[in-house]
Amino acid sequence: MADVRLLTGSFDAAVEIERFLAANGEAGGVASFIGRVRPGGGVEALELSHYEPLTLPGMQALAAEVEARWQVTGLLIVHRSGVMLPGEAIVLVAAAAHHRREAIEAVDFAMDHLKGDSWFWKREKRADGWHWIEPRERDFSDLARWDEKSAN
Repeated sequence: MADVRLLTGSFDAAVEIERFLAANGEAGGVASFIGRVRPGGGVEALELSHYEPLTLPGMQALAAEVEARWQVTGLLIVHRSGVMLPGEAIVLVAAAAHHRREAIEAVDFAMDHLKGDSWFWKREKRADGWHWIEPRERDFSDLARWDEKSAN
């Protein structure tokens, strides 16, 4: 069963990964991704807001899709909302499986869907104020490649 959490406060990604590794000691492969607020570029803060009745259920549905598509023995999705500072963790996705490819692809799929098909609105604070951030074309193409893979 997947561990899916939506947080309003910070989390320690290293501690979460250690717990995940301990809980999935029989896995032959474990893959993880940590997304952080990028330092530099004039960004002073990042804010993620969401529509609460849809966000966590959407994340849980995504986890169920990952588990149906790959033979993972463990799955962790932790995502923050609220205001975050440069360097702080935004998201952590980890997958455990008997073989590395299953774990790597499960994490990649989950991240592409969280990034390109998510339930979050994002804005950055810079010296001149807050600015909404729209998804990039790359986010959509990353997401679309999974449709192509399922057709093959």
